[in-house]
Amino acid sequence: MALKKYSFGYGHGTQEIELPEEKILQVINGNPSTKIEDVKQATLEAIRNPIGSEPLQKVVVKGDKVGIVVSDITRSWIRTNEFLPVIIDELNLAGIPDEDIFVLVAQGTHRAHTREEDIAVCSREVADRVRIYQHFSKDEEGLTYIGTTKRGTPAYINKRILDADKVIITGGITIHLMAGFGGGRKSIMPGVAGDTTIQKNHALALAADVGAGASLECASTKIDGNPLHEDMCEIAAMVNPCFLVNSVMNAEGDFSRIVAGHWYDAWLEGTKDVMTIQGVEAKAKADVVIASPGGFPKDINMYQGSKTYDTAGMALKPNGIMIAMLDCPDINEPQAFIDSFRFSDMLEFEKACRAAFTIPFFIAFTVSQLAHNNTVYLVTRKENFDIVRRTGQIPVESLEEAWKLAQAELAKQGKTDYTINIMPHAANTVPMIG
Repeated sequence: MALKKYSFGYGHGTQEIELPEEKILQVINGNPSTKIEDVKQATLEAIRNPIGSEPLQKVVVKGDKVGIVVSDITRSWIRTNEFLPVIIDELNLAGIPDEDIFVLVAQGTHRAHTREEDIAVCSREVADRVRIYQHFSKDEEGLTYIGTTKRGTPAYINKRILDADKVIITGGITIHLMAGFGGGRKSIMPGVAGDTTIQKNHALALAADVGAGASLECASTKIDGNPLHEDMCEIAAMVNPCFLVNSVMNAEGDFSRIVAGHWYDAWLEGTKDVMTIQGVEAKAKADVVIASPGGFPKDINMYQGSKTYDTAGMALKPNGIMIAMLDCPDINEPQAFIDSFRFSDMLEFEKACRAAFTIPFFIAFTVSQLAHNNTVYLVTRKENFDIVRRTGQIPVESLEEAWKLAQAELAKQGKTDYTINIMPHAANTVPMIG
């Protein structure tokens, strides 16, 4: 039995494992794509030759107060710090001085940044040049009601961004387990929306019938007929950002393209690039899937790591074995997510989620559902073990230990002709099967 070594990103490092080569069905990785060597020049080209919009210098006028929305530290893979200074310099050329520009961090329901995190996300240059504010979704005094969507979602948006004369949204486009794709309109909803708005919108991710679990319409890569996505777009249209700059990354985490222009049209074009990179034709589902999001920051906590479960589940047979790798140095963030793991019965879990829907509650439900229907080993820090056990997963410290346990489970099931799918960048890889 020939063994082959495979390496997976884990935290700031890697873990390796030797696996029987003949059992590997496929290494499911992103497709080859271009790598941008000069991010500054690529950003300039994008904002001066935008999609569905006039160039940025013509969109703003001298005297405008401009608010720029940026993603928070949990989305540091976007590498906002590399293109944000270019946007601000371009605004300067249009006659907008630094004192008329501010940055609002789109936390959604996440915690506020520290000063160091503002610098990491925005760059020290930007942090020293313009004002940076944090969004607090539960600060009712800092929100303004701007209307209700046709699906009944009341839109409460950060006052500061509404007071700006022009709003620019930034971010990165990748797949999203509920909204189809991230980026674009998500900078507004949930990025700078009120908690009531966010929870009402995200409740659309549950199926109409009790007991059916998550809605099949709210799924990775799906935007047509996706009620959650359409609701987000309706709220973003109320704010009507004047411009968008979003990054598209390749499988290695390098810039592949920067799209800019109209807040929806440019984003939609970027989603096509994402599918060209991340949509991978897969041979078949396997008995075992070994998956990592690629390391930090995508495995900063289990909440962010849930994207790995989502795509890895697409490559796994029913009642299969999944080995997920999440370092989770911030395992308790958000606390509402961790506190949701208090049900042993899945129907009871779903009913409770419907009765008091929150995003962390829903994500916790999907993680527990995965662990309930499959055997899931989670490679993580030892101090995380007690919390992991509450989710229904089996915690282990190393990939090697997880593989030993998986082999024992396969033997117990009498499976000798098992297959394995390998997903080294599962958070950014979509197995396309059938």
